[in-house]
Amino acid sequence: MVRRAPVTRKSSQATRVSPARRAGTEPPATDRAENPAVDLGRTARRLRETQNLTLADVARRANISSAMLSRLETGRVSPSLETIVALSEALGVTASVLMQRVGTNDGGAQLIRAGEGLETVRSGTRRGHTYHLLAAQRGPRKTFEPFLVTFTDKSEVFPGFQHPGIELIHMLSGIIHYRHGRHTYVLKPGDTLTFRGDVAHGPERLEKVPIRMLSLIIYANEDD
Repeated sequence: MVRRAPVTRKSSQATRVSPARRAGTEPPATDRAENPAVDLGRTARRLRETQNLTLADVARRANISSAMLSRLETGRVSPSLETIVALSEALGVTASVLMQRVGTNDGGAQLIRAGEGLETVRSGTRRGHTYHLLAAQRGPRKTFEPFLVTFTDKSEVFPGFQHPGIELIHMLSGIIHYRHGRHTYVLKPGDTLTFRGDVAHGPERLEKVPIRMLSLIIYANEDD
C-alpha cells in the first residue's frame, strides 16, 4: 500500500495580485509618500483648486477621464509624458511648474528629543560646562548653530570667545554675569541678550548654578 503525501492547499486570496500592481502602474500604499507621482499629483490638485476648477473641467481640457485625473492627483498612477504635457496645458502652466515639487524634501523638519542633543566640544569647554547641539545643519553652508549650554561649576574660569555672526542667549535657569566687550550683563531666567560674535564675550561670573541657557549663533550669508 502506498501512502500519498498530504496536499497543502494555498489560499487563492493570499496569492491574488491585482492587475494594477502586476502592471506596475500603482505603487504600494507604503511607498506612495516617496513616489514622484505623489508630488506631481499634489501640485496638480493645488493648481486646480486655486483656479476653482472641478475634476471634470480639467479632465475635459486634458482629454482624460475624471476618474483618471482623481487617481493622478492622489498619486495612485504615474502619468506618461504626454499626459503631463496635456495636464499642464489644461491648468495653464508649463510642465516644469507641474513637476516643481518632484523629488524635493517636503518640510525638512528635524526633531531632537529631550536629552538627545549631540554633546560638542568648543573652545573653553571644561568640567562642569557642556554644549548640546540642538540641530544638525544640512547643506554646504552653515547658517546657524543652536546650543543648550549648561554650567554647574561656579569656580570655572572662562576665556573670551570670538566668532563670526550674531549670537542670541536666552536664560532658562540660574544667574550669570555675562561680559560683552566692555559691558557686563546680569542675566536671570527669561532674559535675552543679543550681540555681535566678533566682539570678545563670555561668562564672567556664575552667581547661581546650575545655569542653563539657549545659545543661537546666526552666521551672515557670504553673498551679503
